[in-house]
Amino acid sequence: MSEDQPGSTSASHRTWLEKIAQALKGREPENREGVLHTLRSAHHRGVLDADVLSMCEGVLNVADLQVREIMVPRSQASLLPRSESVWDLLPTIIESGHSRFPVTGDSRDDVIGILIAKDLLPYLDPQEQREFRLRELLRPALFIPESKRLDALLKLFQESRNHLAIVVDEYGGLAGIVTMEDVIEQIVGEIDDEHDLDEDTWVLNRSDDGRTVVKALTPIEVFNEHFDTRLSDEEFDTIGGLVANGFGHMPRRGEALELEGLRFEVLRADSRRLHLLQVMPGDEEEAAEALVE
Repeated sequence: MSEDQPGSTSASHRTWLEKIAQALKGREPENREGVLHTLRSAHHRGVLDADVLSMCEGVLNVADLQVREIMVPRSQASLLPRSESVWDLLPTIIESGHSRFPVTGDSRDDVIGILIAKDLLPYLDPQEQREFRLRELLRPALFIPESKRLDALLKLFQESRNHLAIVVDEYGGLAGIVTMEDVIEQIVGEIDDEHDLDEDTWVLNRSDDGRTVVKALTPIEVFNEHFDTRLSDEEFDTIGGLVANGFGHMPRRGEALELEGLRFEVLRADSRRLHLLQVMPGDEEEAAEALVE
């Protein structure tokens, strides 16, 4: 029989909020750095585990980040043009695997609404022959500035019940898109879904022009074997670690750098680590040879 008093909570079953309260008990941090120091000290003492500490750091980090730092830029966003045929929309929907899409009108800057892919299902039965009116399916778009803070955006998502927002620049043009998942990932880390590939698959795809998408966690030894390169694995185990070190900071999506004759572009990253990299030949002739199988 447990000796805990009624209503008490055993140490092994305390919630992470209770553990944080214990960590802060008797201490009054005067600033954010003090809070972080206290939480990290609690982790070292075994009061908080690594996952809880990481989430706490993510929550504090969200208050400092702006939308422009995590958004999917316009050039990489999956947009749908206004169309009177459901079949014209399907290729983009199927290829991207997303569930929500901004729909544009006269130009890519003219976002007229958001289409949820499942709303197209009733129109895919040829026996039904429903009249397709795209505008009747569109949901209102949520427009936000690039400078909006992520903590404020998360609250806005909750209040408006939106999962996707259109990011506009100072001139009102489309700068990119951002989703609720993008914000949450800054707190809990990368969220894999059913469209993400198997963990054992390091090289994801390769195009005819030599561009290849690889996971940042690809072991350097595996990378060297695939690309016939000789990148050093003495300091770093993964290609992501080597690339991040080359930048000298944690790069954001769209940043690129040349390393050992190859050009690495960041396709997906959060504030703590890289996730996907695009590899292609650099300007030097030897880079092209490095990508020849």
